[in-house]
Amino acid sequence: MSGFVEKPEPVQVPGLTHLHTGKVRDLYRNEAGDLVMVASDRMSAYDWVLPTEIPDKGRVLTQLSLWWFDQLSDLVPHHVLSTEVPAGAPADWAGRTTVCKSLNMVPVECVARGYLTGSGLVEYDESRTVCGLALPEGLTDGSELPAPIFTPATKAAVGDHDENVSYEEVARQVGAETAALLRQTTLAVYGRARDIARERGIILADTKFEFGFESTPDGDRLVIADEVLTPDSSRFWPADQWQPGRTQPSYDKQFVRNWLTSPASGWDRKSETPPPPLPQEIVDATRAKYLEAYELLTGKTWSDSF
Repeated sequence: MSGFVEKPEPVQVPGLTHLHTGKVRDLYRNEAGDLVMVASDRMSAYDWVLPTEIPDKGRVLTQLSLWWFDQLSDLVPHHVLSTEVPAGAPADWAGRTTVCKSLNMVPVECVARGYLTGSGLVEYDESRTVCGLALPEGLTDGSELPAPIFTPATKAAVGDHDENVSYEEVARQVGAETAALLRQTTLAVYGRARDIARERGIILADTKFEFGFESTPDGDRLVIADEVLTPDSSRFWPADQWQPGRTQPSYDKQFVRNWLTSPASGWDRKSETPPPPLPQEIVDATRAKYLEAYELLTGKTWSDSF
């Protein structure tokens, strides 16, 4: 089993039609046909949406994505139209809401990896490949790759796990031209973001993007969508603590994962039992890491943002 421990009821707002409740985001459509995306404070781990929220998490994800969209705008257009909170929506939506273009989404998670870890490391240890791409001998957990690689995955529903697929499979699903464009854009965006993060003392180990196509008078154009380069969608490591051959310290939900798999939680992730609530110290430590990532990357103080 997996999915929501406690699935929330969608907020009803005049003029908005609720479309979907995701692991973190709630999606609506307004009367103009635009999408309204609201980032909650929900936390997911091991394919479960946990019963405990992380305060300010949704705002951090939204504000960091908006900052990154600005940094990347010359490489690829984004889907955000405004950050205005719809009339009649809860006050808590402020800072976590984006009104977005409705796109024809590509059914592929576009993953870029510059370092070896996670599911890529598991495959490498078995076959010296990642998504079918051959890699040299001698790499270990946290090793920098000779060059960044495009390692796509299938997009999974809530409670399911994304699965790595080969580039050839992506080309079969979406066509060779679109697959080539996805790979080129993903690696270009990763390269820009990696360099920006590195200047701020952060290693961008890997990240995932979602893209869609927008119809224009000049034809369809690729647009980056959803969130981008956040601690939920990326692995950020402190550069001064990077040491290949071990699990790296990170600015993400690692505190949550570590606690859930520790004896302290009493939870067996292989069972069908939902994970327990998080203790306050884990909530506080996770929130602090998300805020630290935001502040280091943007150079802004969180208290100045809201």
